[in-house]
Amino acid sequence: MYRVAIITSSDAGYRKERADQSGPAIRKIAEANGYQVVSAVVLPDEKQMLSDEMRRIADGNLADLILTTGGTGFSPRDCMPEATAEVVQRLVPGIPEAMRAYSAQFTKRAMLSRAAAGIREATLIVNLPGSPKAVRECLEYIISELGHGLDILTGADANCARK
Repeated sequence: MYRVAIITSSDAGYRKERADQSGPAIRKIAEANGYQVVSAVVLPDEKQMLSDEMRRIADGNLADLILTTGGTGFSPRDCMPEATAEVVQRLVPGIPEAMRAYSAQFTKRAMLSRAAAGIREATLIVNLPGSPKAVRECLEYIISELGHGLDILTGADANCARK
């Protein structure tokens, strides 16, 4: 069972002016797919706070997967991709590319997503959109393949070749 940490980037959520709906949507999907949610936090759209939390989790080996939500759009305060880029050691561009391509079937606005993904130490970090609907669409689309990626990353499986 892989461990998941959820980070929601939202100024209004952090100030308790709006309930976080995307973090709980991530939790529901992750748990339904056999992942253990080990933490869930709402932070403001502050690059340093977001990157510090990702670093803390990855460097402390507290989770195998960090799923973030929010902060991937065009708002001047949106900074999750930049926070993620500051933290990761290896990029995994295929994950956000796949999410954008899949989401484009439902809305052309998918092309506006700036989501990123990458690896720090033995932790995979994936940025998801901020809306609960988009979170569900994207995470349900990629979650089956994340397990295989984590198997390779953690050494549980050493072969990517199909038999």
